[in-house]
This record gives sequence, C-alpha cells and structure tokens, in this order.
Amino acid sequence: MVKEDFKIPVNLIQLISSEQAYQYGIIPVDAYEEVYTFKSYDTSRTLQQELQIVLGKQIKLLPESEANIKNYLASNFRKRDQAHSEQFNYTSDFLEKLLATAKHIGSSDIHFEIYEEICRVRLRLDGKLKEYFIIEQDQYPIIINKLKIKAGLDISEKRLPQDGRITIKKNTEEFDIRVSSLPTLHGEKMVLRILSKDADHIQLNNLGFTNKELNTFKESIKKPNGIVLISGPTGSGKTTTLYATLKLLNDEKTNILTIEDPIEYTLEGINQVQLKENIGLDFFSTLRTFLRQDPDVIMVGEIRDAKTANMAIRAALTGHLVLSTIHTNSAWATISRLIDMDIPPFLIASTLNVSVAQRLVRKLCPECKSEKTISTSDFPEQFDIPKDLKKQFIALGCNHCYHTGYTGRKAIYEIIPITKTLVTHIKNNQLEIDDYLQQEKIASLKTNAIELVKEGTTSIEEVYALLID
Repeated sequence: MVKEDFKIPVNLIQLISSEQAYQYGIIPVDAYEEVYTFKSYDTSRTLQQELQIVLGKQIKLLPESEANIKNYLASNFRKRDQAHSEQFNYTSDFLEKLLATAKHIGSSDIHFEIYEEICRVRLRLDGKLKEYFIIEQDQYPIIINKLKIKAGLDISEKRLPQDGRITIKKNTEEFDIRVSSLPTLHGEKMVLRILSKDADHIQLNNLGFTNKELNTFKESIKKPNGIVLISGPTGSGKTTTLYATLKLLNDEKTNILTIEDPIEYTLEGINQVQLKENIGLDFFSTLRTFLRQDPDVIMVGEIRDAKTANMAIRAALTGHLVLSTIHTNSAWATISRLIDMDIPPFLIASTLNVSVAQRLVRKLCPECKSEKTISTSDFPEQFDIPKDLKKQFIALGCNHCYHTGYTGRKAIYEIIPITKTLVTHIKNNQLEIDDYLQQEKIASLKTNAIELVKEGTTSIEEVYALLID
C-alpha cells in the first residue's frame, strides 16, 4: 500500500486517545450519532463490550489485518511518554497540553485557523504543516482570547494584527512562544512560534558543513574584523548557524552583543537585545549604540535595509566582527543585494569576509527508503544529470517515520570566501564568477544537494527546487 492509504481524517482521530488506539488496536472509521465504527484485528464480543463501556457509544468492529492496523497507528497516532499522554479533547487546560505536546514532538510552529465551516490546528514538523486537530466553531474564540491574554494582547482588538510573547515554565523546562494574530475573513488566525531556550545541542560541527566548508567558515570568523553574511529564505536555518558561530566565539575575553527578532536561544555570556520597533529599538539604532559598548563581535539578526547595511559596514571598518543574515538566493547574489542597497562596491570588498548561502533538506527515513533507477523525468528539464548518478532513493513511509518517509533535516551550504581575486571582481563590479568558482572547486547549493542524493541521504523530490536554474 502507498502511504496515503493509511491516512485517517482528523475528526475521526479525535474520537479516541492515542493510548486507547494503541491499547485496543483500533482504528476509527465512522461516527454516526451513537454508533462508532472501528477497524481491528480483534473483532471479539469482549472487545466490543469493553469499548462500549469506555466510550459510552454503540460499537461496530470491522476486521483488518494486524500489519495494517500497526501502519494506521504509526501514521496517525503519536506514541507519547507518560508526561504527554493526554488526548486533546477540549478542556480548560487544552492549550497547556497542546503547547507541551508540540514542544515535545519537535514542532516549530502551531497554526490556529478559522474558516466558514471549520476551525483547525496545524503543526509544523520538519518544515511541513500537518493538520492535527479540529476545533468546534463556538470554542475557537475562547481559545484565541485565552492565547491573547497569555501573550499580553488586546482581546477587544480584532481588526488589526498583534504580536506578543508567552513564557512557559513547566517543571525544569522553560521556553518562549512568539504569538502573532492576523484578522482574516472569518476571524483571527493565530500562529505560535516555539522558541527553545536550550542551545546546548547547537554545534557548528554537526549542522551539515563538509570538512572543507567548515574549515573555510572557521577561518573567516577567526578574523578580528569584517562581515560574515548568511543568506537564505525564511526557515532555512540561518539563525541556528549564527548561534552555533556565537557559541564558538564566546569566551571571557570577548564582548559579544546581539540584536535579534526574536531571541530564539539564550546564551550565557552573550549580551542579547530583543528588537522593539514600536518604541524605536530597531536594528539601525541599536547597532549604532552597540558601537559605544566596546564590542568585539556584533550579531545583527537581519540586514533589511540600506541604513542597517551601512551601519554594519561602518562597524566592520572600525575593527569589529559583524555577523548577520540577508535574504538572497545564493552566496554570490548577496553582493548584488548589497550593491542594490547603494553600498559602494569598494566598501563591500574591504569588509566582507565570507558569504554563505544555506538551505534545509529533509533526510530520508533509513528504515523504509527504497532504491530506484534514475529517470530524466525526475529532474528539471534543463538539468544536466551527473554521469555517476545511476540510482536514487525515494520516500515510502513506515512506522518509524510516521509514514512521512523522512526523519529530521540537514543543512546544505554554499560558502564563498572573499579572496584577493574576488575583491578585484567586486571593486570592478564584475559579478560573473562561475569560472572562478569551478576553478576553486567551491561547491554550490545544487552540487551539495546532488551529493546528498548520491549518498541516499535525501530524495530528488526534496531538492528539486534547488536543481532548477
């Protein structure tokens, strides 16, 4: 069977808890008034009677193989440890349980959405959204208001977007949640971004750099001054790379200052400032103040405009190491972006240490990935398929990966150190350097993506967008 065959509608999943599904080996099929229908490999009268007592409904059992029941369970019901075992039927502590579970399973975002007839909750896991819960229409405003109160938002304001923050403290665990509300046609949409305060697991060595790339990057951040820029779209792991870099640079001899929006991790020994544009605390003004704070290293969350870019250049020229992110499609496109911001090419050439581009790709589940021969139809039309690429692995889905076909993600990088040759290119505004990159054997995002396909780490489907010229 293909993995889609095991999908169960969310409204049926909510009929029973994850624990009930696993304990009894049952899969909900239908719910009509007072009769619930389940698939099970045990269709005995004993099980039927026990379920009628537990669920308070008339029960109908349909036969199904034990193997398929296990596939349904793994694909739709997450096994949780004892501390996260409650099922999300709406109760007064619904939000607390949802937030704790989202954090526990590694979700980065929670989406509360309202439409004309339904309201739903979706969780983002490994970069992909999955519908997780359906909320009754009359309960949705209660949940939204409770969230707004916790985040310090105005519950009477429903016409304008609002932003807030929630701090969750549970036992020894503490994490922050960034809250954003948006007025839509049928009501307010709410998105919660989970921000972990624990940065212990972030290490530069295990993000995805090749040995050559890691050595190049480390050399660039050992310089006492200059700019290190990391580019990529939202959700590509740029901030994680920056934090891992700061951890490496952090010692008692170094004064490190950061301006961030938001502060995703707290790092002991680093002075972190939260952006607050509504009171004038923006990247530009804070960066200007940083220069009076005797810094060695400055991290600017994002270069969004020419004012911030100019201030970052000034900081680098006056003997500081500046780390930041910028939105471009490739490492070399960062140069064009800075020139578009009216930064003189000679200043870019004098201050830029290295330009980095990165993306996150999902890793194939090692338990179920399947080998397949290469076909030209698997690639973009103009893509030149490497001669040594004879096979690929595709995502199937199994119990281990909850039938997604993928487990975890890996970063791929494109790293261009600014050498004397490139300094000359930049000063002369000569932005065609393909021959130079090939000569220096600098791997592009596309090259590194194909390497992961060759290794069987990811699929062509996952990196397809990177292969399009």
